[in-house]
Amino acid sequence: MTTRRTVFLMFLCGIVAFIVLILQLGHIMISQHDKYESAAVEEQVRSTTVNASRGTIYDTNMLILAQSATVETIYISPREMMDYKEDKEAIARALSEILDVDYDSIMKKWEDTDSWYKTVKVKVERDLADQVRAYVNGGFKEDPRYRDSEGELSARKRGYLASVHLIEDTKRYYPYSSLGSQIIGFVGTDNYGLDGIEAVYNDELEGENGRIVRAAAANGTDMLFTGYEEYYDAQDGNSAVLTLDATIQFYLRKNIEQAIEDNEIMNGGIGIVMNVKTGAILGMVSVPDYDLNDFAELNPDFQEKLQEEWDAGGMTPEDYNARYLELLQLQWRNRAIGDTYEPGSTFKIITLAAALEEGVVTTDDHFMCRGSTQILGREEPLHCWKRTGHDDQTLAQAAQNSCNVAFSTIGIRLGARRFYDYMEAFGFFERTGIDLYGEASSIWWTRKVFEDPYNHSQLASASFGQTFNITPIQLITAISAAVNGGYLMKPYVVRQIVSPDGAVIANTTPTVVRQVVSEETSRTVCDIIESVVSSPTGTGKNASVAGYSVGGKTGTSEKVGQASDDYMVSFIGVAPMEDPQVAVLVILDSPDPTSGIYISGGGMVAPTVGNILADILPYLGVEESGGSRTSNVTVPNVRSASLSEAKAQMEEAGFVVKVLGEGDTVTDQAPVGNIKIAAGSTVILYAGAQKPESGVSVPDMTGKTFVAAKQYFEAFGLFIRTAGVAPTGSNTIVVRRQSVAAGETVPYGTVVEVGLVDTDESLMETHG
Repeated sequence: MTTRRTVFLMFLCGIVAFIVLILQLGHIMISQHDKYESAAVEEQVRSTTVNASRGTIYDTNMLILAQSATVETIYISPREMMDYKEDKEAIARALSEILDVDYDSIMKKWEDTDSWYKTVKVKVERDLADQVRAYVNGGFKEDPRYRDSEGELSARKRGYLASVHLIEDTKRYYPYSSLGSQIIGFVGTDNYGLDGIEAVYNDELEGENGRIVRAAAANGTDMLFTGYEEYYDAQDGNSAVLTLDATIQFYLRKNIEQAIEDNEIMNGGIGIVMNVKTGAILGMVSVPDYDLNDFAELNPDFQEKLQEEWDAGGMTPEDYNARYLELLQLQWRNRAIGDTYEPGSTFKIITLAAALEEGVVTTDDHFMCRGSTQILGREEPLHCWKRTGHDDQTLAQAAQNSCNVAFSTIGIRLGARRFYDYMEAFGFFERTGIDLYGEASSIWWTRKVFEDPYNHSQLASASFGQTFNITPIQLITAISAAVNGGYLMKPYVVRQIVSPDGAVIANTTPTVVRQVVSEETSRTVCDIIESVVSSPTGTGKNASVAGYSVGGKTGTSEKVGQASDDYMVSFIGVAPMEDPQVAVLVILDSPDPTSGIYISGGGMVAPTVGNILADILPYLGVEESGGSRTSNVTVPNVRSASLSEAKAQMEEAGFVVKVLGEGDTVTDQAPVGNIKIAAGSTVILYAGAQKPESGVSVPDMTGKTFVAAKQYFEAFGLFIRTAGVAPTGSNTIVVRRQSVAAGETVPYGTVVEVGLVDTDESLMETHG
């Protein structure tokens, strides 16, 4: 009986155990099938990543601004080094010499003998990678760096080193170095976008990596002769075509750098060129910038600044590193969208547009300025920048004079509520939405404070651009609306996304945010701001460009919370005024108050914007339309003509003639024919006499009056072509720059272009 019960219990337990086993087996085979299959596959295969090629970034004319090229990553396998008994010291020594990598750091990597993958160096250029490849694929046999050892025989027999590997990768190159650096941005070592377009459009640009999957032996090494290999193609990234024009970007940067040097600017400059009709950004600069190919290194200006701070003492190594990172962040910063500032008188264009649209002012109105005015809620009088006042002036003259008193009057006529409404309509209370990271928000009074019926001080000051902060991109976008027919456009930087095979995937269509003012109002604004530049007494006259009609407005404002002599000086120019195409905004940060240079937007920045427009308008194919009086005249080509006929042609063209020689026929002339020089210049006709063949050392005429420079150059056998304001006999018209550096030797008869500015301080606002 006992035996039968024991057998029954054993049988029952066996059945239960079997059921449990079946259930567990089912759980493993069915419920956890994917898990264990994946684990088995991982044990049986090895996978190698095939990096996708990142898409190219082009300027608007398909000039390459950023591209990827093939490089390689070198890694070692400590596990394979142990399995194959390869000589780790010899390999480390060879890789150290080829790749310029620390020997001890490679030896340290060998210590992790369970690891299959230890990176030695990433982004290795092709020539060095080929040296490593040659070494790995048998070159070590004859290489003295690979000394005799136990592992040598197995390696020689195999013909290659098993523990050193090369993986194809890509590296980002920026052919134009710093050009457009804060817009383009950069990528990290993993080819992921970290800043600028590279970051914003990373998902489009990066593509999708592929893989190579091979069978693996029990010890994890490749089974090279099984025939099993799967190749999953990498999907290369799409490319981005920008609105940015590399040529315009070059002109913008060149002229701002020159302005920083000429005006002794301490904290750099900002510039934007915008298509006023579409919102497309043609150029955007923050100076100093940086080399995209070496983005983790400080630019020379910041390196010098940091070294000076270190040399001054009191800085610990930790302080040095922190300051280094601070300056690095600053050079990466796109100040055109990421900084706010008080715009000063450039903002008067917005006040003007709103007041004209509401009908509270007309072009027939007059405004009296006696140097100051009393404002409700303000204890002290509100002063105009010109303390002696502008007396009676029309609306256009008030703009030409940049009169603070007149514009505070205009703002009060408009009223706080309507003024605030227009500021909202022009986009100052929201980000523009430009397709770049880091756009800042403006700083404004709340509506409740601004509309206080017993205090007009905020309204009065805001009317001429003070007591609030906006971004440069907000200002140029709003002013573009004021001159383009009244349409606020959304600014953008990327024009197209293009697939690797060249198909256009996406087009950016210009976006109208809203119409802010009427086309009639916009036309009137254009007429008035054109007079600011074209009028002989206009504060913007230094932005004039011969042959083109230019409009614009100056700005000079104190930096909020800073020293009273710390200013932002600016100018915004628009051209051509018959049909505005482009707007150019330039801001210079902190002119040195000890330089002796008169601080004003009209004297410092208006000439810079004029130079930029003089460069880009012909480049864009904008035809001359008259505009500012042309001060240069084409010299007739009179070689071989009779002396009497040649003299008549030259005098008819407005030149003074000097004859050298006693012949009847012109054998040579200086300058050569068909070149433009300043009207009224003295040209030389050679009637048998020999023109000098020796070179001429160019004198330094910067700071000299136009009259003095012209006479001095002619005495040396050189000739002047002018740019900037129209030359007159006034002592205030001086040379700001010359196209040929002082001391340079040039041929006799060379034409030197000089940039002229009017330094009449009575026409330049000091603050506002």
